[in-house]
Amino acid sequence: MNTHKNTSRSRLRVGILGGNGYTGRELTHLVAAHDGVEIVFSTSRSSAGAPTGVPGLVFTEPDEEEAREADLLFLCLPHGDAAAWVERVGRGPRIIDLTADHRPGSGREEGAVYGIAEREGARIAEARLVANPGCYPTGVILALAPLLDAGVVDRNRLTVVNAASGVTGAGRTPRADLLFAEVHGNFKAYGEGNVHRHRKEMMHTLGELELLFQPHLLPVARGILETIVLPVGTGVNATRIRELWEQAYTGCHALRVLPEGIPELASVVGTDRLHLGVVDVQDVADPVVTVVAALDNLGKGAAGQAVQNMNLMYGWDRERGVRC
Repeated sequence: MNTHKNTSRSRLRVGILGGNGYTGRELTHLVAAHDGVEIVFSTSRSSAGAPTGVPGLVFTEPDEEEAREADLLFLCLPHGDAAAWVERVGRGPRIIDLTADHRPGSGREEGAVYGIAEREGARIAEARLVANPGCYPTGVILALAPLLDAGVVDRNRLTVVNAASGVTGAGRTPRADLLFAEVHGNFKAYGEGNVHRHRKEMMHTLGELELLFQPHLLPVARGILETIVLPVGTGVNATRIRELWEQAYTGCHALRVLPEGIPELASVVGTDRLHLGVVDVQDVADPVVTVVAALDNLGKGAAGQAVQNMNLMYGWDRERGVRC
């Protein structure tokens, strides 16, 4: 039973801190279309007074008093700023933090529920503070967790994740290496050497696992494709993997298991869906399968999952207002 006081109003009063970034804008438009919600403010220090793109709603300066009066706050701030706002608003509104500040491995995760909507629904429903997962970890965790639970993954052999993201994954702050002339026609790895911060988030969630995570920058605006070389036990094949996913995610309409083949980026961009596919691998000494996860980094990887978490927190259908 949800012990948090639900609003007595007909619509939930929601505030968005940091609404002018890519994630904040995506979230503002998605929440504005939700029939159970009223956005009472969306903040931006640099664009205060400018239109948000939602009729009748302009960006405002952040205001602590106003933030405390909201039923729910979404934090789309720069990493490091969200934790300070959680302290400022005290025990007032419930909070969904879309930054890395309260995710596993951050050092501030105590008291926060990690918001993988398809796996932590009961805990999210009771939470005051939800840490929205990172975009890369969302695909990897949802792909691998049911398989690890079932014991079909060989944890002693190396699992390799090659993940490619569109440039909006790096945020909206201008950077020379993300200019059109630098990105167009190019494709490159970054965070090489298994040091990307999202790996820590994955490891805290998945447990002991030999994991190599290598991100890449795609010359597209949005979307993530993650190709995972997964070591499995003898006799485990693509059919078995699909069966385990389907058992784990029955009724999860934002997650689709392809009946054959692997997903493509174009099928998920502009949606809040995650597509999973798997194929058998031939001519290798030890058994592996190739798993592919596709999602929109601004959708299921950020704003869409945040709306799912909001729905769970207030007893609504998990996919209410979600593009799936």
